[in-house]
Amino acid sequence: MQVVDGLHRLKVAQARGDTKIVARFIDGTESDAFVLAVEANIRHGLPLSLADRKRAAVRIIGTHPQWSDRRVASATGISPGTVADLRRRGGEGGGEARIGRDGRIRPVDGSERRRLAAELIRSDPGLSLRQVAKQVGISPETVRDVRGRLERGESPTPDGTRRLRAKPHPPSWTEPDFGETLDRDRLALLERLKADPALRLSEAGRILLRMLAMHSMDGQEWERILRGVPPHLYGVVAGFARNHARVWAGFADRLEGGPADLAAG
Repeated sequence: MQVVDGLHRLKVAQARGDTKIVARFIDGTESDAFVLAVEANIRHGLPLSLADRKRAAVRIIGTHPQWSDRRVASATGISPGTVADLRRRGGEGGGEARIGRDGRIRPVDGSERRRLAAELIRSDPGLSLRQVAKQVGISPETVRDVRGRLERGESPTPDGTRRLRAKPHPPSWTEPDFGETLDRDRLALLERLKADPALRLSEAGRILLRMLAMHSMDGQEWERILRGVPPHLYGVVAGFARNHARVWAGFADRLEGGPADLAAG
């Protein structure tokens, strides 16, 4: 009978003299309850601080060492890279395989699977991210990374080295995809999409156009917004941005999968 989430709402109900309250019971271990509490607190109410989320990640790594970095990251609202750093500092290996967010077990060293994905992409460039991921047994996001590396003429497998980055203060917009030429091309394409009756004359199409327009700002506008984020909210806003990026990536994967993939969803 431990309250995992909603303690304040429960106290308010008691103060009102309520004798009943709607609740959801969870049957699990104390460590499972902790994960649920953290997930609930990063989605509503007063957000946990970055330090709190890191401490929660360290605890979850200790109780769930078999979870992948991405799964721990999704539960705590920090990046997978930060989880990996915390895991290394704590000396937690997590075994030779880990359980991902989708419940699938994958090896920690995915070098061979990355090479197989690269071979598939080279042999059939028309395959979608999901199709390659399903055949090789890795995530669509990993396939996306492999494809990007191949397009840049790099090895499909990371060399294991990392560049150290100083914490931006103030941050600066360095994303190369928002160059002036690409801005013009993307905006011109958006205007053609707006004129397409298949989108313009349907409610879902108009919603999609508004979403695309909202994200089709030039680099200077992104820079202005980036510099307007208060330093104490860097972690919170970054977490929201990564979550939205994952949603858009999944959206793109479904589209690349074609009609069969959309029907399956």
